[in-house]
Amino acid sequence: MPPGLDAYVEKVLKTFHVPGLSIAVVKDGQTLLAKGYGVRKMGRDLKVDEHTLFPIASNTKAFTATALGILAERGKLQWNDKVIDHLPWFRLSDPYATREITIKDLLVHNSGLAPYAGDLLQFPVTTFTRREIVERIRHLPLVNSFRSAYAYDNVLYLAAGELIQAVSGMEWEEFIRKEILEPANMKETLHRFSLFEKQPNIAYSHIPDSKGNISVLETFFEEGMSDKSSPAGGIVSTAADMAKWMQIQLDSGRTLFRPSTAALLWHGVNPMPELNVPAWIAPSRSSLNAYALGFRVYMNRGTKVVTHGGKLDGFVSCVMMFPEINLGITILTNQESGNAYNAIIQHIADYYLKTGPFDWIAGFRKQEDAKFARFSQLEQQALGKRDSNSRPALPLEKYCGTYRDPWYGDIDITMENGALYMQFSRTPLFHGKVEHWQYETFIVRWDHREIRGDAFITFSLTPEGKIDAAKMKAVSPLTDVSLDFHDLDLKPVKRN
Repeated sequence: MPPGLDAYVEKVLKTFHVPGLSIAVVKDGQTLLAKGYGVRKMGRDLKVDEHTLFPIASNTKAFTATALGILAERGKLQWNDKVIDHLPWFRLSDPYATREITIKDLLVHNSGLAPYAGDLLQFPVTTFTRREIVERIRHLPLVNSFRSAYAYDNVLYLAAGELIQAVSGMEWEEFIRKEILEPANMKETLHRFSLFEKQPNIAYSHIPDSKGNISVLETFFEEGMSDKSSPAGGIVSTAADMAKWMQIQLDSGRTLFRPSTAALLWHGVNPMPELNVPAWIAPSRSSLNAYALGFRVYMNRGTKVVTHGGKLDGFVSCVMMFPEINLGITILTNQESGNAYNAIIQHIADYYLKTGPFDWIAGFRKQEDAKFARFSQLEQQALGKRDSNSRPALPLEKYCGTYRDPWYGDIDITMENGALYMQFSRTPLFHGKVEHWQYETFIVRWDHREIRGDAFITFSLTPEGKIDAAKMKAVSPLTDVSLDFHDLDLKPVKRN
């Protein structure tokens, strides 16, 4: 291990205002480090250790892909099977894409859907079932041609979860538990997100504001996610167990699956855009970026990297493996600073790649500062062009009624004590006051302030002065990408 690693990690915690994290490092089939640093909850003396549970979020996608690989080995499916052969009810908005999309396509973000399309059916917690969410994909337009571009999604991993159940006869959670977690001896890992809150040794969610100030997200379990989203991001694990997971992957899966399956999981399928890496973190530049099956792969300084990140409100994680030197690193954190975990992972990787020292803490701190400066600027731009003298064209009561989006469903605007309020029919936490901003644009300010997702709603009028449609978009650049209000196409269906 790099000398002085403990002190280095403590410096990262302080520099990036991360309350706590845990690290797993494996090399040549051995666990070199599984350890916690800092605290589980800011302001309380609850130490993180190697057994502290963190959501791994989208690092779950590799488990879903691995589950499909196991089923392929058993002859239950083939990677190039058409999805509709296993899920006859599955539909995309385009008939050709519906007919041609394969199991492999579900995993590589090439469907033509917009980035994060469909996430509003999941986050914050909704009343939709997993199958209902997948069935509603048919109403989402494809913004790119099928298989022509990369656009990250979660919703097709839910379709993969439904397919696993259809093929195996076990719901996704039980298949993961029985066929992966138990054989891997990952006894601490939770296969159902709903079990997380009940555990004694858990990390708590911490969120930054637009200036980088950190606070505890006390309502994380109300709004975070539910079991329906598990195939895309529902696993909760520890450093000790993630070490076992990386050992299985780096061993080409011989204890769970064949080396040929590992090769498929790590093979880039869909090219990804090259990232613009600034000079202050120049050594992290990568080439040949591609999305594989539940992993991202690229070349870094001549070495293949197999990796993925994960994010839920107040948590980020990263798994990074270097197959050529049999090295794996996982970082689990309870704050939303990807720059913090990158500073640690790059430092450890440098030691084993023998590339020489680089000041990653300074580089990624500059990256963090630039991010929050950009957020502040964008927020000011969004709120700085208001014509405060403008008035809505209609009396407030004329904006009341039910608005319907074919994908999401119904949204109600009502009068409560002389003010407008909005309620999403299938998302209990989406209730908030609708305040006039300018012209025909209003701002919805959610009662549940920790959502961090206030939204503009702009109404379109007919020549006769009646409401024809409404569109929404997030106000702040800090709004999570999964709150895809912009995909809603609202039409009035019932007037008060």
